[in-house]
Amino acid sequence: MRADAVRTRKQLLDAAFAMFAERGAEVSVAEIAERAGIGKGTVFRHFATKEDLIAAIVGDLIDDLVEAAESRHDAVDPTAALREFMTYGVARLVDNQALCDVAGGSVRHLDVEAGVARLADAVHVLVGRARVRGELTGRDVVLLMTGVHKAAAPLRDAEPDLWRRYLGFLLDGLLDTTSSAPHSRT
Repeated sequence: MRADAVRTRKQLLDAAFAMFAERGAEVSVAEIAERAGIGKGTVFRHFATKEDLIAAIVGDLIDDLVEAAESRHDAVDPTAALREFMTYGVARLVDNQALCDVAGGSVRHLDVEAGVARLADAVHVLVGRARVRGELTGRDVVLLMTGVHKAAAPLRDAEPDLWRRYLGFLLDGLLDTTSSAPHSRT
């Protein structure tokens, strides 16, 4: 790739990352192109669809969350590991509205859907080892994390750490304090 094309692609990805993080997947290609200082056609020369652009932006973030879940699979205290993962995950969602949109299923792209499925599977291992109530699944946890972010989002500027309080309420409700053994899940 020519140096100017590499530079243009970087400008495009930087602008897309910032705008998707701020406003989510609903940002238009035209707005991204304007912020990057390029034409809309240039965006489509690099990415065939807006969903391809979103997939390029959030793919690394999803991989990071998968790695964060997997790194806690063998934790001595699996319930604490789930709590740590969810705290880390919601903190990532707070910083990136598009990631929240993707995790919540509002973006249809094969790579994104595969990434979210890998994330749900990795989280399901944590859930299977932790002491939690009911038939909680990895996918449930991913969706609940987006819910915590969305519940706190309207007050983000005034109370930037409100999501931590809401996550605490959620975790207190999910944890099974009546048993010392993890629930069996398949």
